Amino acid sequence: MVAPPVAFLGVFFLFPLLRVIYSSVAQPSWTLGNYAKVVDESFYLRSFWYTIEIAASVTVLCLIIAYPLSYTVASSRGRAQKLMWILVLVPLWTSVVIRSYAWLILFQREGPVNAILLALGWISEPIKILQTSAAVEIGMVHILLPFMVLPLVTAMVKVDVTLLRAARVLGAPPFKVFWRIYVRLTLPGAAAGCALVFITSLGFFITPSLLGGARQTMAAMMIEQAVSVFLNWPLASALSTVLLAITVTLYLVCARLTGDEAGMVAK
Repeated sequence: MVAPPVAFLGVFFLFPLLRVIYSSVAQPSWTLGNYAKVVDESFYLRSFWYTIEIAASVTVLCLIIAYPLSYTVASSRGRAQKLMWILVLVPLWTSVVIRSYAWLILFQREGPVNAILLALGWISEPIKILQTSAAVEIGMVHILLPFMVLPLVTAMVKVDVTLLRAARVLGAPPFKVFWRIYVRLTLPGAAAGCALVFITSLGFFITPSLLGGARQTMAAMMIEQAVSVFLNWPLASALSTVLLAITVTLYLVCARLTGDEAGMVAK
């Protein structure tokens, strides 16, 4: 029974992945010149660094927004909880392209956001929101927030409330109960959500390309340019392999940290 899924992954995942790695070192001849170009040119290094920065900031923002939201969902009961689940999951039913275009309309110079700010008197003239890092981060946070909420709610639902009551009975102040017990018990869920959002952010393409500008080039956009603009498939393969290596490395680090934290909580 394991053979069909293994064969499917081998044909449609492992084989194309090996072809990309092979193309990065075997075309036009056996050489590491494509990787040398990636390392030597500052544009590619800046793009990778910018991608990591955006992924980190989006992850932090998602965690800040999702933690109280997840607590509210996990603490609710009955219809209120079902309604909140619907509000969290409904965005997942809408295409990423459509949601990105919606932000594109909202952030236009004559769009609703500038109109509201002008009406409130907070600005004297329309400000530039599109083609900025802020627009990219807002769009990505909106799309990736459910992926932070889901593991957090799962971890919060499993928290034994009797431990919190026991701590309060023993005289622990509310902040210490929250920080020393509740946060530690929900830390595996937070770590899983952060890993999921961060690694997904590294390969984002649609939202940054629509909301960002020429200076907001992320790694996926850079790979697409190497293919469609420069028609340099070996370079695109090298860039893809470097991005894959970064993603795998960060995933292993997150998995190690998550495992260590889970072990500390269990102790």
